[in-house]
Amino acid sequence: MKLHFLNIRQRYHLKDYKFGLVALVTAISIIGIFVVGSAQASVQGKQIAGVVFGAIAMLVISMIDYKWVLNWYWPLYGINIVLLLAVLFFGENINGATRWLDLGFVQFQPSDLTKLITILFFAKFLMEREQEVNNKKTIIQAAALILPSLILIYKQPNLSNTICLAALFCIMLYLGGLSYKFIGTVLAIVIPVSALFLAVVVQPNQPFLKGYQQKRILAWLEPEKYATDEAYQQINSVMAIGSGMLTGKGYNNNTTTSVKNGNFISEPQTDFIFAIIGEELGFVGCCVVIILLLLIVIECILIGVKAKDTGGKLICGGVAALIGVQTFINISVATQIFPNTGISLPFVSSGLTSIVCFYMGIGFVLNVGLQPNKYQ
Repeated sequence: MKLHFLNIRQRYHLKDYKFGLVALVTAISIIGIFVVGSAQASVQGKQIAGVVFGAIAMLVISMIDYKWVLNWYWPLYGINIVLLLAVLFFGENINGATRWLDLGFVQFQPSDLTKLITILFFAKFLMEREQEVNNKKTIIQAAALILPSLILIYKQPNLSNTICLAALFCIMLYLGGLSYKFIGTVLAIVIPVSALFLAVVVQPNQPFLKGYQQKRILAWLEPEKYATDEAYQQINSVMAIGSGMLTGKGYNNNTTTSVKNGNFISEPQTDFIFAIIGEELGFVGCCVVIILLLLIVIECILIGVKAKDTGGKLICGGVAALIGVQTFINISVATQIFPNTGISLPFVSSGLTSIVCFYMGIGFVLNVGLQPNKYQ
């Protein structure tokens, strides 16, 4: 099978390359490099390396025909399960969680790659069943296929990525053509069940969540009771964002009362990077970051609308959904809208695997954009 990028001049046109999307991703990544460096200077070099490697991966992937990649969706699915099993048996335990594989030269977090593979897999899976999406058999098959990933990620334990992956899966089904009648029926069941679940998991000796996970929910519901414990970081995060006011206290300031210098938040360069942005760059900086991420999501959607087939539409929609959902969860945690659950802010938080995987996702979107519907 011949790769189209080997015949790029005949296949692609430079005017179809979405340089606007590249510019947006570059802009948010540059902000990420600076704020990560301010949060913890020792990891800024890794952040730069992640952006460079990610940009290279994005460029290479953007030249590879996404339809060729989708033909390998079952091997990709298998690779994903093998990697998650490898974490279960050989993973590196850090702070009580086993989420990483130590490759010697770098620590790799397979759950970040899982989200990208899930988008590619279900783009092909749903494209092949485009007329059967609402059949019970198709829905059951899809649920059975996502279940192993959800279970293996949850067991790491990694509740935040489990929730993110589940939300991504639901959005992929919706984009694949799931009927509103079915969605309404599911919501009518899920909403009361979720409320019942929340009522149960806050009770003593509940069987569903680990102790620290339950405490995070309790701290979210009653932060004043856990102000020196589980709610400590979120309370300080909200205070830091508020203290930045309109324009912030200044980039990389040395104020001893700042959220980073006073050790009021652990790992500020990852899960609570938005607190650093709010404190140092203020409301204006927060808006810039949110708007840039929103524009990236919108650009991915617009490219998907013009895609030549359902697979391309689902890839673009999936990447847009992943960036949107993960952004929403991260900022919601930093502003105490959601319980404390660690997940990165796309293109901004420190994390080599996360940055590279997001760039890879953008690479696939760019390739879809190089094959617009007008050439069909």
